[in-house]
Amino acid sequence: MIVVVMLMSVALVGHLCLVAYTLATYALPLMLGFAVARFAYHTGSGAIGASFIGVIAAVAAFAVFALLFATLRSSILRLAVALVFAVPAVIAGYTLVHGVTFEVIPSAIWRQIFCFIGGALVGVSALMRLAASKTPAAW
Repeated sequence: MIVVVMLMSVALVGHLCLVAYTLATYALPLMLGFAVARFAYHTGSGAIGASFIGVIAAVAAFAVFALLFATLRSSILRLAVALVFAVPAVIAGYTLVHGVTFEVIPSAIWRQIFCFIGGALVGVSALMRLAASKTPAAW
């Protein structure tokens, strides 16, 4: 019985890490969706309506960034769009790794090294997901 509980807890931790990584990759659309949902809730739309509006806003934010990244031809503007999308993902990845490793790694230097690596990997992942989104010609 204990072995089953241990295996289930390992699977749950792995699944939560996957969810946290996905949310960190989409940090900017997620936060924009939360902000719009909070605004909608405070203006009287109710919990279900605010959730629906927040999801629509998050999807629209990602679509706008993907469309801008795909249609802009100037390298400077594409870099600006990529940075606006990736910097919150880097910060979210850094804080995610810091939160997970805070009690596990006693050395502050090694913890910072792992946090910087985790933030960089999440930022690169966000850029790859933005670049892999469909171009307007493929829509």
